[in-house]
Amino acid sequence: MKHLMTALSGLALAGAMTTAVSADITVGGKNFTEQQILSNMTTQYLEGLGYDVQNRSGMGSAVLRQAQENGQIDLYWEYTGTSLINYNDVTERLSPEETYARVKELDAAKGLVWLEPSHANNTYALAMREQDAEDRGIATLSGLAQAVNDGVDLTFALNAEFYAREDGWRPLQEAYDFSVGRSDVKRMDSGLVYPALRDGDVEVGLVFATDGRIPAFDFRVLEDDQGYFPAYALTPVVRQETLEENPELADQMNNLSALLDDATMAALNARVDVERKNIEDVAQAFLEDNELL
Repeated sequence: MKHLMTALSGLALAGAMTTAVSADITVGGKNFTEQQILSNMTTQYLEGLGYDVQNRSGMGSAVLRQAQENGQIDLYWEYTGTSLINYNDVTERLSPEETYARVKELDAAKGLVWLEPSHANNTYALAMREQDAEDRGIATLSGLAQAVNDGVDLTFALNAEFYAREDGWRPLQEAYDFSVGRSDVKRMDSGLVYPALRDGDVEVGLVFATDGRIPAFDFRVLEDDQGYFPAYALTPVVRQETLEENPELADQMNNLSALLDDATMAALNARVDVERKNIEDVAQAFLEDNELL
């Protein structure tokens, strides 16, 4: 019996190894909704193009990056600011174009290729209720600063990290030349900012630009017209070896990247987080709507 179990275990292991080796492309993803949508979408898209794809989503950011550097992950969607700050320890303030160019150069030395960035930039943003912003005539952060300086009564909801960090609330006010008193700032968990803004407990809230609750709650994201917030452009990153083995992959992934922007990602996130739709179905519908599947 013991020999039989050993033989069966060996067959199972061999089968698992065969499955791993036969996968042409291993797609990774992080452990939150946006990343799970993208990894699933990429998997379905590449399978439709004839690739044999293995999907390994749900990983932590640092673990996923290390797995790609080690050759365990061929392709995943990364944010330019994450690579710049977290993986390459660059702290200087750069424009979106400079950020992309810098991470492309730095990561090339590690065998990683940044393809064309999408127009989805999942960075910090300040948002208002759409009708309130319209009534007050506020569309940009400069317009918000002007309203504060004109004495308009506005209350802000921020998470504690952004309020305290060296590149957060205080330097934002300095960059846009306005000042908000402590009594007009409510500090709370990020997840509580959205209902507080929706329910009228505050007039302005700190959000993430592609969060699904922005369209679901009818928020207006104020334009960062002076480019204060760091760039976190969502971009497919592929191992150089993988591109050499699959030379058409770059153009194929760039075609998908070109379809994504803040509004699109927020809508996709909302279908999962707000409407409670299945991730696979949301990804498939997007691909079909754009004739990629």
